[in-house]
Amino acid sequence: MANYTLEINGERTKIDAAADMPLLWAIRDKVGLTGTKFGCGIGQCGACTVHINGAPVRSCLLPISAVDGSQVTTIEGLADSDQLHVLQQVWIDQDVAQCGYCQAGQIMSAAALLNQKPKPTDDDIDNAMSGNYCRCGTYIRIRKAIHTAASFYDAADKASSASNEQEAQA
Repeated sequence: MANYTLEINGERTKIDAAADMPLLWAIRDKVGLTGTKFGCGIGQCGACTVHINGAPVRSCLLPISAVDGSQVTTIEGLADSDQLHVLQQVWIDQDVAQCGYCQAGQIMSAAALLNQKPKPTDDDIDNAMSGNYCRCGTYIRIRKAIHTAASFYDAADKASSASNEQEAQA
């Protein structure tokens, strides 16, 4: 066991864990943030998606030792205030989820996309979301929700998301 320090959702967090413990289990079991889900355990489904230094990654495959000192954003930390992130609100407003199990990973991948391309095309969305599976088949609603969120996703939203991740690194 070793101590690792991460900035999780803007808070400096020390975690005592084995070097090969997947980040997913460190987040869920050691920190108690359960919004990030276990899906397949082999990095194929995207349910475990979090942001590491702003980039979407599959936390079920990533050992905690590989991200020591990194900034981690989970679904719980996506919003920067008491209000939901625009994607979270659109997901609710448009009733995107059916069972909802994969949706945290879907939203995290969509947020990373909108941070890079605030006005994505269908192809951009399909490419960015290709690693996220939904057994309920809500892909059309997911694409529509991303387009809707993009219409609200102005420079302030992008700056706010980037600022949160940069503040946590400082």
